[in-house]
Amino acid sequence: MHHPVPTGAASRTQARPPRRGRYLVAALVFATSQWSLAAAATEAVDSREAYSSASPAWLRAVGKLHVPGSRYRAGRREHLQENCSATLVVSGPRQQADTIITAWHCLADYDDLSKPITFTLLPELSGALERQAYRLADGGGMHADWAILRLYQPIAAEDIQALAVHQERASSGREISMAGYSRDAGMGADGARLTFDRHCRITEQAAAASHSDCFAHKGASGGAVVQVTAAGLALFSGVISQGNGAGFSTFVPVTSFRSAITRHLN
Repeated sequence: MHHPVPTGAASRTQARPPRRGRYLVAALVFATSQWSLAAAATEAVDSREAYSSASPAWLRAVGKLHVPGSRYRAGRREHLQENCSATLVVSGPRQQADTIITAWHCLADYDDLSKPITFTLLPELSGALERQAYRLADGGGMHADWAILRLYQPIAAEDIQALAVHQERASSGREISMAGYSRDAGMGADGARLTFDRHCRITEQAAAASHSDCFAHKGASGGAVVQVTAAGLALFSGVISQGNGAGFSTFVPVTSFRSAITRHLN
């Protein structure tokens, strides 16, 4: 609590601290501030990893999403392209998968159906798989930042194993992972490299959006939130909505749009 500085006679008769004491106080303040800055820097150390052949197999189901769009600015239409992430999901054991989940805001400027939405798996590798997609359902705004799309051509399980959807809410007592194509200039290589943070924790659970300490940058939006069960099964548990690139991220849990997933996935 802030206490007001004393006024009147009491303030005039207050003794001035000795010069040496003032120097000591200043030194302590400086040391404390330096320690705080160092602690903050330590807390913000990027804990992501770049995808490699040694990475968990479920990461192969996370792809890059290219969405052509346009918006009016100063009375003129500007064409743009949104680069996000999306995840290939499946219901039960299937020979192929044709459904992907991303964030609503990745499609917010998509208004020309003649221009295809493109989903690419493993774009940084020679064996990249590319498919065109169309929108099936979405939350309609940032308050429900999810979207479900269908691929015109399915992807065989022998090529990429899609992720099964978590049938419950992700447990706050177990770690989660986040993966996507972050557009930071560092590890994300401006969106050219798939990165993931696999040792995160859920810091706050809510019906429409939950928070975690995962690292995610712009571009990872629409990417996967995954929780691995005790038996080692990786389950799609939510979609990345946003992150500040410094250990705070928001995701939409599958429980908030379960009915839409069930309707379009089964």
